[in-house]
Amino acid sequence: MRPDIDVSLDVDPRLIEFRSGQPELALRFSQHATAWPRSDAERLASTVDSPVLSPALLASGPPLERPVDLRHYTLLHEENRQSWTRWFEAAGVPADAIPARGPMLADASLSKQAALLGHGVALGDLLQIGDELASGALVKPFDVDVASGAYWLVARNLADLSDPAAGFADWIRDEFAERRSVA
Repeated sequence: MRPDIDVSLDVDPRLIEFRSGQPELALRFSQHATAWPRSDAERLASTVDSPVLSPALLASGPPLERPVDLRHYTLLHEENRQSWTRWFEAAGVPADAIPARGPMLADASLSKQAALLGHGVALGDLLQIGDELASGALVKPFDVDVASGAYWLVARNLADLSDPAAGFADWIRDEFAERRSVA
């Protein structure tokens, strides 16, 4: 990153209107949206989710030979149970075969931390957990991934950014390109 650019990070689910004195750029994650009102949007990366867990939990728990075997583990949920429902559907597991239980966590970072600590199986965004998979801190027991959305760079006008905002946009594009090449 460039040391001459100050970045102010504000994690807020509300849409930014890009008024004067407000941020020039926003990063958005969306399962369905590809555009936002009065804004330009550029897809940075599509995401896929897959079950992940700590090697210690895998070694101490029942064998995971088929996706339906996850019924013996605590499933870690983010916000709702829809992501797991989609994953089990993609894996060919009937909805009634897996109990709808497990803690609801506020976001992906909490889910990842809980999985790292051995509290259950998270449905991880492979872009966000690539380092943990590469290091062996988390393992991916199945080769079934499900599309989960995309990250977007959003601005009033991406072609007309200030020099600092353009520098940040270039940096974030490079970071996402690097993550995509690893995942």
